[in-house]
Amino acid sequence: MNIYVILKQTFDTEEKIVIENEVIREDGMEFIINPYDEYAIEEAIRLRDEFGGEVTVLTVGPGRAENALRTALAMGADKGIIVDDETVFGDEFAISKVLASVIKNRPYDMILAGNMSIDNGSGQIGPRLAEELGIPHVTSVTKVVVEGKTVTVTRDAEGDQEVIEISMPLLITAQQGLNEPRYPSLPGIMKAKKKPIERLNQESLGLQQDEIKSKTVIIHQYLPLKKQSGRVLTGELTDQVSALVNMLRNEVKVI
Repeated sequence: MNIYVILKQTFDTEEKIVIENEVIREDGMEFIINPYDEYAIEEAIRLRDEFGGEVTVLTVGPGRAENALRTALAMGADKGIIVDDETVFGDEFAISKVLASVIKNRPYDMILAGNMSIDNGSGQIGPRLAEELGIPHVTSVTKVVVEGKTVTVTRDAEGDQEVIEISMPLLITAQQGLNEPRYPSLPGIMKAKKKPIERLNQESLGLQQDEIKSKTVIIHQYLPLKKQSGRVLTGELTDQVSALVNMLRNEVKVI
């Protein structure tokens, strides 16, 4: 079974975000594999170990994203691919086009991705990539069972669960609860140093700039305002109601 895993390197959730000149400052920040992508990596390795085949991890990002690939290889993936050409970086539309150009002419049975990334949370890359490749997809998957070319998946569905039967090739996005991602072992880390990583760019992918031009543009980026402390009203109930109405009308201006 040939499995591709789409992963993204994101900043650690414990990091303090600093924005300067409309850009997140990366100096001294710790970067990690997007947590939802770790579930995808673990599931791919589990399926590979059960059915044989190969796991390829794929990312689009700057040179530092190679560290994320190496971590995935240390977990047990077989090889990596990185598109580290900034001319192809963009929004979800652009990235899905780039990923599709990498995968479309290669043999694969299944593609796994995280349900969403913790930095922008759009959850678009997986479904967009599947549409580009013309294959079925299921999102928010919490269980995968493979029998031949048929895959039965369980997915979160607004507080309930859906069970879907689908044929390969397919794409699924991993939700928390699918598995428990392993930690890279010391032997795994040593082996990862020798595993191959393929580097691609716009020219090698044969992409034209107008094909991957982003559909969205960030015009302003800022941190949310600090929440103000609440106010406790005291006195008689009628006085409290009168004060509340006055605040809603004159301070908050909602009535």
